[in-house]
Amino acid sequence: MNYRSLGRTGIEVSVHCLGTMMFGAVGNKDHDDCVRIVHAALDAGINFVDTADMYSAGESEEIVGKALAGGRRDEVVLATKVHFPMGEGRNRSGNSRRWIVRAVEDSLRRLGTDWIDLYQVHRPDHTTDIEETLGALGDLVRDGKIRAFGCSTFPAEEIAEAHHVAERRALPRMRTEQPPYSILARGIERDVLPVARRHGMGVLTWSPLASGFLSGRYRPGAPVDLTSGRAALTPARFDQAVPGNAAKLEAAGRLIELADSIGCTLPELAVAFPTVHPAVTSVIIGPRTMDQLRSLLGGAALTLDDATLDRIDEIVPPGTNLYRPDGVWNPPALTELAQRRRPVTERAAG
Repeated sequence: MNYRSLGRTGIEVSVHCLGTMMFGAVGNKDHDDCVRIVHAALDAGINFVDTADMYSAGESEEIVGKALAGGRRDEVVLATKVHFPMGEGRNRSGNSRRWIVRAVEDSLRRLGTDWIDLYQVHRPDHTTDIEETLGALGDLVRDGKIRAFGCSTFPAEEIAEAHHVAERRALPRMRTEQPPYSILARGIERDVLPVARRHGMGVLTWSPLASGFLSGRYRPGAPVDLTSGRAALTPARFDQAVPGNAAKLEAAGRLIELADSIGCTLPELAVAFPTVHPAVTSVIIGPRTMDQLRSLLGGAALTLDDATLDRIDEIVPPGTNLYRPDGVWNPPALTELAQRRRPVTERAAG
């Protein structure tokens, strides 16, 4: 396992990070099995574990806490997130100081730890000034509850705005970004990755298997079972009747042939690909089972040469998305009518 510096934090992390979204009710419900997966990843050299409060409504954090109990906490760089709703009622989500201060205490309790190494804002919040969010996170650093903070799946312009506000208001700044990135979703090569690199941010990417499309299970012309695996969670991404999915299948088929030609599996090829970009620090792998962990760890030992990367560029050109990688979430600017339409009484005014 190789290690890299997480931006300019001085923290050394493994090039592959264990993601735990599939631990708990959404994926693997067996806590003991999930604990074994965490221990196997640590034994393989991974020292970076990523979770979030909303993964299975806090259950994932509880499982990670169990896995790190008994002396393994100190060897792990532990990351979690805040933003999405946790339970019923108002003011239990978002990026306000009120919610962040409450949510971090809940995460610390579930994780069974006194500090979080990397606390990430899971998505932007258009109802909260970024200055408010940065101020709250900076206070948590001073209080010793978190060591560093960053953002996840922020557009390039909002990353740049956060840095501008931090500089203008003399506030601590975002140290990391966590975007989706895979061979099938390379759009962040145009903007997010250059911006993150310009600001010295660490980048930990998620969904290297393109939500399962690069798992090797899906091939052109073969029927897709929409009732099992990742296809059951987001069937629209796999239904061949949906426009655009045929292009993903065609690319996956060509990538399987490429992987075969260099003596690796498609998941190994997919997991190795994001590590090549100079802006990327660590790639999150999110296994549900021990077998999936073993298959993904093969990518940690794989080095892609220029000839292989050139062939990948021919299949999916740089900066190209064959699908919208964060398709399960839309920004309020698109989903809320009030963000897109003036009131009727104002429209005639021009």
